[in-house]
Amino acid sequence: MTDFPTYRSLSAKIWSPVEKIIATRRDIACEIPVSIEYNCASYAVMMVTPADLADFVFGFSLTEGIIDRADDIIGLDIHQVEQGIVAAIEIRESCFEKLEDFKRQMAGRTGCGLCGADRLEHVIRPLPPVPESQPYTAAVIHQSMKKLRDHQPLNRATGAVHAAAFCDRAGNILSVHEDVGRHNALDKIIGHLMRENIDPLSGYVLVTSRCSFEMVQKCASAGLPLIAAVSAPTELAIDLADQTGVSLVALVRDDNMSVYADTRERLIRK
Repeated sequence: MTDFPTYRSLSAKIWSPVEKIIATRRDIACEIPVSIEYNCASYAVMMVTPADLADFVFGFSLTEGIIDRADDIIGLDIHQVEQGIVAAIEIRESCFEKLEDFKRQMAGRTGCGLCGADRLEHVIRPLPPVPESQPYTAAVIHQSMKKLRDHQPLNRATGAVHAAAFCDRAGNILSVHEDVGRHNALDKIIGHLMRENIDPLSGYVLVTSRCSFEMVQKCASAGLPLIAAVSAPTELAIDLADQTGVSLVALVRDDNMSVYADTRERLIRK
């Protein structure tokens, strides 16, 4: 697997309020198309920051419902081509048959966006409830969110990427992944947990973005008990969190935060 650059230094012009133009150079985040192929069949092209791509592939495959566990992927080759990057993934035959069944159901159908009941049923698919876990304190979540700023070197250089982090119950940040896409950053964290055989119930996730439906769906797919976001959630995200038992905390800033879903009563004040 080749290492790919995550940012480049490019020229820019600074326009000041007094109309003075200053030539300079800025570090700019790289964004590259990654073609995802399962058993030689093309599935999707994602725009991704080219770092931690193996983690991304594992996490994406799980949260898309293509695999159920890490050993469902039996081969992975990530290589660069002229137009971008190809992630050639070999999955177990049972997983590929499930994927092929879905593709056959969709063949020949047309629509706009997410129109059509079958497509909506695939996107908003049933998910098992997240198991019970130990409680978390508000203070621990606040402390870990504040520490996260020191674990984002790519964003510090470019100001253009999101981060997702996995923390233990004491608030220690165990892993951070950055990406131009907030969904990608979370997939990378989930893939890291899978590949390192880390129990998702042993901690919680932080994200430096809003918490949309897809973010909660990914956490539920991975069995993550709690997601804490720096920005607000959407209504559908809250509904899904209630249904799956994911605890959803958002607007984690300064010394306060908003608890939108906590059916498992994981959060305590002290």
